[in-house]
Amino acid sequence: MMKSLQLHANNIRKSIIDMIYSSKSGHPGGSLSAVEILTYLYFKEMNIDPQNDKKQDRDRFVLSKGHAAPVLYATLAERGYFEKDKLNSLRKLYSPLQGHPDSKKLPGVDVSTGSLGQGISNAVGIALGAKIDNSDVRVYSVLGDGELQEGLVWEAFMAAAHYKLDNLVAIIDNNGLQIDGKNEDVMNIYSLKDKLKAFNFNVLEVDGHSFEEIEKAFDNARNTKGLPTVIIAKTIKGKGVSFMENEAGWHGNAPSLEQRNIAIEELQSKGV
Repeated sequence: MMKSLQLHANNIRKSIIDMIYSSKSGHPGGSLSAVEILTYLYFKEMNIDPQNDKKQDRDRFVLSKGHAAPVLYATLAERGYFEKDKLNSLRKLYSPLQGHPDSKKLPGVDVSTGSLGQGISNAVGIALGAKIDNSDVRVYSVLGDGELQEGLVWEAFMAAAHYKLDNLVAIIDNNGLQIDGKNEDVMNIYSLKDKLKAFNFNVLEVDGHSFEEIEKAFDNARNTKGLPTVIIAKTIKGKGVSFMENEAGWHGNAPSLEQRNIAIEELQSKGV
């Protein structure tokens, strides 16, 4: 199973590079860092059906860091929600693959996101609604670590704990960088573990590129009752492409043709 997940992850990374190169615009760094997280969610964890993307009992996913739309689009295409050839229409006029996810235009997108902090707030509302309906629906939301500088995030966290939303799992893509540099230099967010424990969350820390650790964390979350879970996933911005890794400058830049070719060659050489 893990080898299959790694194959999907590598395909998704190649799709991210190609679609951002094609559009000459997009956010590769934070898309590449979240690949293993979304791969595990869509291919192992969530109750979903690409052939029936509106079924009522499906689990919900909210990409709170909506600018990382390429990782969501590439994952949805890899999972079979739409044909992969549509990926190269990213950010182009009239394309359903806009710069931020639009739930009215693309199958598999549960919530339109982009304004940081509002995605996790939507996720909390969906999880609360599921509780009120006595539904088994689970809700997952991926946040950027720079996004945690938004006060709205902490209001959402406070509500999640107050209403004991144990059907909610927030995953923080903790790659340590945002568009202006290191998180702690822009506005320090640490210690995340201490802060989130104080907010009465079940707090788990994992290597965000290890499927084994990700699996254990999601199993823990499913077995936790009475508390929402947050997974702090330590990741590498630009993961998988040597010249993009740990470089804040690749937050929102598209590769040239030469850089695209180097990136694809590196990903193909991983032998997956």
